[in-house]
Amino acid sequence: MNMLDIRGLSKTFIGKRRLRVEALRDLTLSIAQGEIFGFLGPNGAGKSTTIKCLMGLIRPTVGTATIMGEQIGSVASRAKIGFLPENPAFYDYLTAEEYLRFVGKTFKMPEALLTRRTDETLKQLELWDARKRPMRGYSKGMVQRVGLAQTMIHDPDLYILDEPMSGLDPIGRALVKDIILDLKKRGKSVFFSTHITDDVEKVCDRVGVIVKGQLEALDSVENIVRQGIEGYIVQTRLSRGNHEALGGFSVVRTNETFIEYFVPVAGFNEFMALAGQHSVEVTLVETKRKDLESFFLEIVGKGK
Repeated sequence: MNMLDIRGLSKTFIGKRRLRVEALRDLTLSIAQGEIFGFLGPNGAGKSTTIKCLMGLIRPTVGTATIMGEQIGSVASRAKIGFLPENPAFYDYLTAEEYLRFVGKTFKMPEALLTRRTDETLKQLELWDARKRPMRGYSKGMVQRVGLAQTMIHDPDLYILDEPMSGLDPIGRALVKDIILDLKKRGKSVFFSTHITDDVEKVCDRVGVIVKGQLEALDSVENIVRQGIEGYIVQTRLSRGNHEALGGFSVVRTNETFIEYFVPVAGFNEFMALAGQHSVEVTLVETKRKDLESFFLEIVGKGK
């Protein structure tokens, strides 16, 4: 059984002057146990609409989805997940410790377990020193970390996170990425939306790109990166061999010690053979590839 199954999910809003807005169109995808899935798209692409449908905050116009076998919108489905909205807001007169205990009690956690999980989660999210302070005095990044903490308190098997790294500084972003990777090691599944490609490239197994409410691409991050190989940057020692024999390849950088060439994939074997024949010493070979951002921009450009 998949942790999350989405089948033909669509959502149409009626806007001003009775205009129909198709925020989501025929979305179909599945998330397996232990998978980290990045839901990537520009602002307004339909990411938050999808998550609101999954959480039962709005009803899809067409289609359905199940969370660990339970229909979305049901109490049983919501009890199985940890959910972080895009802009979390809390009772700011409570402390982080008080709020986590409040959340834990809504999940009917035993007192001893709740106390232990509250302490562990506050320490993991680096909120321990601020645990007794009212949240009204927290920075935006601290509030975001409280939001992530409340998804973790009852140790669910599936996490649905809407822009989990929004408002975080580089240290906070690194912390959240480490936590997501730790969840994967423990067999948890994470479905998170973002418009920041670096977030996806560092932690995700698969990525879906949504543009104007429609899923335009779905693949593993590994495949995207592998298929994006454009060629190689080959560094050679300037003082060794006959470099004129390599004149058919583009020089990208040179200094007193090295010459670097760009070698297309199709020409790599030829380059290495010529270097060997003419005693050119190769000191470094680096793959030059498109990153996930290039892939994302290409998909978004096609969808315009």
